[in-house]
Amino acid sequence: MNLQQLEYIIAVDTHRHFLKAADSCFVTQATLSMMIKKLEEELDVLIFDRSKQPVIPTEAGYKVITHARRILNEASSLRDAVQIEKGVISGDLRLGIIPTIAPYLIPLFLKDYRAAYPKVNLHITEYTTETIIEKLKSGQIDAGILATPLREKTIKEKPLYYEKYFLYVNENEKGFDKKYVLPKHIDIERLWLLEEGHCMRSQILNLCELKRKQSHDNNLHYEAGSIETLVNLVDNNYGVTVVPELAASRLSGEQKDRLRYFKDPEPVREISIVTHYEYVKERLIRTLKDSILEIIPKDMKKQGKKNVIDI
Repeated sequence: MNLQQLEYIIAVDTHRHFLKAADSCFVTQATLSMMIKKLEEELDVLIFDRSKQPVIPTEAGYKVITHARRILNEASSLRDAVQIEKGVISGDLRLGIIPTIAPYLIPLFLKDYRAAYPKVNLHITEYTTETIIEKLKSGQIDAGILATPLREKTIKEKPLYYEKYFLYVNENEKGFDKKYVLPKHIDIERLWLLEEGHCMRSQILNLCELKRKQSHDNNLHYEAGSIETLVNLVDNNYGVTVVPELAASRLSGEQKDRLRYFKDPEPVREISIVTHYEYVKERLIRTLKDSILEIIPKDMKKQGKKNVIDI
């Protein structure tokens, strides 16, 4: 057994196709298949069910692949530790981040982080909360940035900041001429929401203590994939939406006039960097956390958990 064989089975698990896995590893399919076959013979277990398309791991194969990811992570951590001892911070850091945070947070810290740690290969991908949790558990990513609490026993949460929610209203919308509002003032039929799968959608529905109900008076039911789309829908159509603080800071001066504050207790969402409880790249993740905290306004670090909305 060697690390290369473990890399090959992880590639097949990722692509669920032997040829695509071989291409990603820059070897021929014959070489990859032969090396995996040798590993199966050594372990006396079938790792993949080749009769299925796409190919899938067997029940025993899932366990082998899980252990393989941990072993490769440990090997990577060993290399990183040696570099740190030499005074060099380097290595691969794979980060998942939810779409309602990524466009507003990443531009704030990315340039300075890359300048401070030029030998760190940072791989950032947008995923939903559910996908980030799955990929952390399987070892496909090292850390995630998302809204918490998750209440997942195998996931460690390290809060970064707390951002308030604001109500964003169409300039012709009635009943929102005051600066402060209560969630009960929101008509669910005039509230633009993100599509299913976004944790922010659940938070907003929990905030309003409402569930989407069918209306005979409204023949349009649209669920957006981004906060920008929600804002544009409000600007060019009707109704209201809810936007988090960092997103609100990116609005134009005219658009900021359409923001309304929620009355105390102001609802906030807790944003954390999360890892699997067995994570091994602690030093690299700490550099990322410190870089983010440097650019977050002080008041967003101090709001605390008391007004955090459940996901």
